[in-house]
Amino acid sequence: QVQLVASGGRLVQAGDSLRLSCAASGRTFPRYAMGWFRQAPGKEREFVAAITWSGGSTDYADSVQGRFTVSRDNAKNAVYLQMNRLKPEDTAIYYCAADQIPWRVGPPTAEADFGSWGQGTQVTVSS
Repeated sequence: QVQLVASGGRLVQAGDSLRLSCAASGRTFPRYAMGWFRQAPGKEREFVAAITWSGGSTDYADSVQGRFTVSRDNAKNAVYLQMNRLKPEDTAIYYCAADQIPWRVGPPTAEADFGSWGQGTQVTVSS
């Protein structure tokens, strides 16, 4: 099982950019698609972005499409979320997650698709 540690969250102002990182342990990391989810206060956790094991395909929530970019570096066992033009509504705890199934063809988007979760990193966007 892949173990994940998310980092990079902090307090920023609206319009700023921020890059989150997720470090993964284990030699099997390159086999799995990765995803980012977030949970705002008082709300359910929601899908943000996902990337296939190869990095060849990505998917985004409509709310972040065009502003956020997910990427990965399999040599470094890491996945990233570049967040641009941040808005106050992006304030949340951000979680990275690893797919349950290796070599999945397309990027997973449902919580149930993911079997390993990081501890979360807080992103706060002030207006």
